[in-house]
Amino acid sequence: MDLVTVAAASLGSIVALFLLTKLIGNKQMSEMNLFDYINGITIGSIAAEMATSLESDFLKPLLAMTIYAAVTTWINYLCSKSLKFRRLIAGRSLILMDRGKLYKNNFKRARLDMEEFLAQCRLNGIFRLEDIETAFFEENGKISILPKARKQPLTPDDMKITVLPQRPQVTVIVDGKILQKNLQYAGKDAAWLTAELKKQHQKAEEIFLSVCSDSGLQIYKKIEDFPTGDIFI
Repeated sequence: MDLVTVAAASLGSIVALFLLTKLIGNKQMSEMNLFDYINGITIGSIAAEMATSLESDFLKPLLAMTIYAAVTTWINYLCSKSLKFRRLIAGRSLILMDRGKLYKNNFKRARLDMEEFLAQCRLNGIFRLEDIETAFFEENGKISILPKARKQPLTPDDMKITVLPQRPQVTVIVDGKILQKNLQYAGKDAAWLTAELKKQHQKAEEIFLSVCSDSGLQIYKKIEDFPTGDIFI
């Protein structure tokens, strides 16, 4: 009987979490501020208590979850109406680097060390500090970078060039498995894929990833060897 109770409570907590998440709003971890993160952990902990508690009334943790979700929704509403309140709850962006200057105090306020800053720069496609005009530490803990004008990508608008629209790449093979529905979505068939593989002297089972685009079929083979070491330290 206890197992049945736990199973029923678990299903109830999943449904409650889903409904409350829809109420609060869907956010990825990288988009959460500190308040959202803490509330998410708390609501999840209460849901776990609701699912495994055999003696207490499950309505009590459900009420607690609902209160947390309602308060979170109310605070998010206030944040959208008041900039000062938003900065109090979520914080504000900090300038880490501007015109060749690194601001040590803002690094301390962001609790960010230089190693992590350089790693975030590389993740943003910046491998030389001299290419950075301004770097910001955002509310969600991410770093956004404005490259210097001479390092910004040249766009067709800059060149006053008219370009043809492009369609996204469609994945057709993953780890040797052919995705038939994706192949159909791309407007291709098995005969076309077989011909393309034969043309490139490849076998489907030896392919790690293959994508189809306007330029044809791109193939990435399975490579067992891998580089070792960390060249950035």
